[in-house]
Amino acid sequence: MKRRPFGFVTFFLVFGVLQSSAQERHEFTAQDAVAYAKKNNAQVKNALIDVLKQEQTNKQITASAYPQISSTLNGTGYLKLPTTLLPGEFFGQPAGTHIPVKFGTKFNESAAVSLEQLLFDGQVFIGLQARDAAMQFSRKAEEVTEINIITNVYKVYYQLAASHNQVAILDANIARVQKFLDDTRKSFENGFAEKLDISKLEVQLSNLKTERQKTQNTIDNGFLGLKVLMGMPIQDTLILKEQITETEIRNGVLDASNYNYSDRKEFQYAQVGQQLNEFNIRRYQLSKLPTLSMSASYSTNRQGNNFGFGDPWFKTSYVGMSVHIPIFSGGAKNSMIETARLTAQQTQNNIDALKITIDNEVKTAINNYSNALATLDDQKKNMQLAETVYNQTQLKFQNGIGSQTEISTAQSDLLVSQSNYVLAMYDAIKAKIDFLRATGKLQ
Repeated sequence: MKRRPFGFVTFFLVFGVLQSSAQERHEFTAQDAVAYAKKNNAQVKNALIDVLKQEQTNKQITASAYPQISSTLNGTGYLKLPTTLLPGEFFGQPAGTHIPVKFGTKFNESAAVSLEQLLFDGQVFIGLQARDAAMQFSRKAEEVTEINIITNVYKVYYQLAASHNQVAILDANIARVQKFLDDTRKSFENGFAEKLDISKLEVQLSNLKTERQKTQNTIDNGFLGLKVLMGMPIQDTLILKEQITETEIRNGVLDASNYNYSDRKEFQYAQVGQQLNEFNIRRYQLSKLPTLSMSASYSTNRQGNNFGFGDPWFKTSYVGMSVHIPIFSGGAKNSMIETARLTAQQTQNNIDALKITIDNEVKTAINNYSNALATLDDQKKNMQLAETVYNQTQLKFQNGIGSQTEISTAQSDLLVSQSNYVLAMYDAIKAKIDFLRATGKLQ
């Protein structure tokens, strides 16, 4: 047998250890999952980066109000001095003639420092005032993104928690049918049951196991989806610490009459956007005013036939003021002001429409939540009744006064009622989440 090199085996052993150590185990409540998603979801992280980008934009706006200082160093070495033509009359030559003359030195060096200071510009002034609102606008955009992710994390988390209840119910049914099958086999051995009864129970048991496998596969895929939503590595292990209970479903719901529009992140976002619109209008209005700036410069230069930093250096300096007075722009500024006002009106229309939308979402959430609780109560009673029917039918069959068909029907009815109860629990918790989301109370 050909032996593999020791290094080859060692590589895969080390690789396996590294892979194993890279995996993490997380046991999360629903709020733990939300907190993880806030830190790791790509959309939330990008929204936070937008906030940081706005900070840099604000620094750029602030920088425009600071003095702008620059320096310049120049050095020129002429391979050939430039030639200038002077009128011949200067040298007693006929009119219209020119004498070529070379002026200057072979090397020129200069150094200068200049300063530009904006003293007044209405648009920059408004930009400085709007910095806080712009930052708030970016933060509200991040919060809107975050609340959408939070809502989805809660829903998927509790859907998986409800699915665990469904698995538990299926396991209980499998155990029940398995016991009934074992009892029927003993009855068959004693001559009190038919081989057909055993076959029918085996089919029921196989169907239940298949259903459990399908449910487990759905749960496994759901966990993968939740990990993606949270920004968690797929290879990590995620354990849900919470289970859905009727107490959890019914607790924590606030009085719907006390909700405020301002509790909704979308409403806060729109209001800050309207503040920025007002700043925009003022910015264009102030663009009609003159701008005032100051400039100053200090420079020194040297000329000589040898390169170097010796004397003489000739110094120059100045201070200047500049006023730019807009006179006529062809109506462009008025058009920009009007456009900004129309944009503000659109935003206000959207805010008014958002109020109606929030009212609708709250009322719809109340109706759905109330209906979900009523449905949950009905499905619970129905499941309890179906279980009673199944137990009585099974008892009749064991006493020889029932049929296998009745058992199969009761078993199917029980499974349907149990599945409906689990779905009713999830619908109820989802309706609760939608209610808290609609009233701005979801954390």
